[in-house]
Amino acid sequence: MMKLFSKNDNPGGADWLIVGLGNPGTKYENTRHNAGFMMVDALAESIGCEVRRIKFKGLYGKGKIAGQNVVLLKPSTFMNLSGQSVTDAMNFFHIPPERVLILFDDISLDVGRTRIRSKGSDGGHNGVKNIIYLSGSDKFPRMKIGVGHKPEGWDLADWVLSRFTKDEMKLLEGVAKNVCEAVELIVTGHTDRAMNRFNS
Repeated sequence: MMKLFSKNDNPGGADWLIVGLGNPGTKYENTRHNAGFMMVDALAESIGCEVRRIKFKGLYGKGKIAGQNVVLLKPSTFMNLSGQSVTDAMNFFHIPPERVLILFDDISLDVGRTRIRSKGSDGGHNGVKNIIYLSGSDKFPRMKIGVGHKPEGWDLADWVLSRFTKDEMKLLEGVAKNVCEAVELIVTGHTDRAMNRFNS
């Protein structure tokens, strides 16, 4: 279990760690399980940040959002071991769970919908489950990205690894815009306002 740091114990120069969950490699691009990766990419583009540095068992980049120093991270460990990458970055930058924002897919929400929580259980998501297990905390804010309910007759693994349709990709453009606005609210201490605006 990792050491948990106070908000003021931050010699690493980062105020927030923002993590998008997904699976690495072209095989998984634009699949439902990679919605977190897609949102971090959109966020990085919006602030002029490149998520290309290799460290923390993933790819990361550093930038600023509303005056906050942020680290954007895409774990390369594959989904079920996401916590290895996340806790490595948390330890390096001395960022407590309350300042680690996780973006990830949710099959209980339709494409185009989002849901923000300030903390909570893993909700059956293996990536989040691993982060909670390895960090020893569930007190990190998270933003769930709707990827659609599993159709009848589909295997769950096949569904989350299926690609978004063209129409769904258009909906995700609007989602990405909302994510960027929500992240700015969250990192400036207005999580409740973000929840009121973007929970659907």
